[in-house]
Amino acid sequence: MSSDLVNPAETPTRCGFVALIGAPNAGKSTLLNQLVGTKISIVTHKVQTTRAIMRGIALEGASQIIFVDTPGIFQPKRRLDRAMVDTAWGGAKDADLVCVLIDAERYQKSETAQILDKVAAVGQPKILVINKIDTVPHTALLEMAAKANQTVKFEQTFMISALKGHGCKDLMAYLAQRVPEGPWLYPEDQISDLPIRQLAAEITREKMFLRLHDELPYQSTVETELWKDLPDGSTRIEQTIYVERDGQKKIVIGHRGETIKAISMAARTEIQEMAERPVHLFLFVKVRENWGDDPERYREMGIEFPR
Repeated sequence: MSSDLVNPAETPTRCGFVALIGAPNAGKSTLLNQLVGTKISIVTHKVQTTRAIMRGIALEGASQIIFVDTPGIFQPKRRLDRAMVDTAWGGAKDADLVCVLIDAERYQKSETAQILDKVAAVGQPKILVINKIDTVPHTALLEMAAKANQTVKFEQTFMISALKGHGCKDLMAYLAQRVPEGPWLYPEDQISDLPIRQLAAEITREKMFLRLHDELPYQSTVETELWKDLPDGSTRIEQTIYVERDGQKKIVIGHRGETIKAISMAARTEIQEMAERPVHLFLFVKVRENWGDDPERYREMGIEFPR
């Protein structure tokens, strides 16, 4: 979402980082995509799909806002879980402003109370964003806001529907005024600082989760192994889906290859739109046992390997 572009040379500009933090499935990725105006971060019903920090860049008047979509904060059980939670808190501490998202529908069932307790210790200015407001009564929303503001000193409270866009313009206008004065860090037409190879891998990972739902554990990953521009203007992309066991490999491939074919078709369509050129996508599935303990895989995902 962006307003009319301005000439940074003629107008005093603002630029800053805004971290989006909250419990898994609070709607951070949906909000990021809504505010940036295009798809940057994958959105599925499966929790904890955002692993690394995803940055989306939006313009609002003379302000450039770099949104940092962090992994959902939850109680970590495995090494990968710990890395994701550490990444989320690191993103909050490195930002100029912190937007704390609360899922109105799951307020009582999520890790909201623990997150708010920890957010209170974060020094950056904090904004409360209550999402999915169309799912609960207005009185319940007011109670949530009052309770959260008792725990944390929020500068402002916004009630939104990230999916439908309700309240997002007001949030965007506020953030545009609150980010610090300074030059823009990115060209005005850039929407993310992620390499296109990584964005393409994220798209395929999303299509895999959407197709397989609960059949596949979220400890599976996609890596773009080849990105080759061809003389005819198209691009050949080779990606590998890594799983931890042979049984998972069979699930991803499916009967007579039907599942991986469907994943490939869905991913190719979206990658073509993003790359703005014809794409030839080739998917391979490999078993890589215990990849969750391999530091190299964490570097590929852009997150720190927890010791």
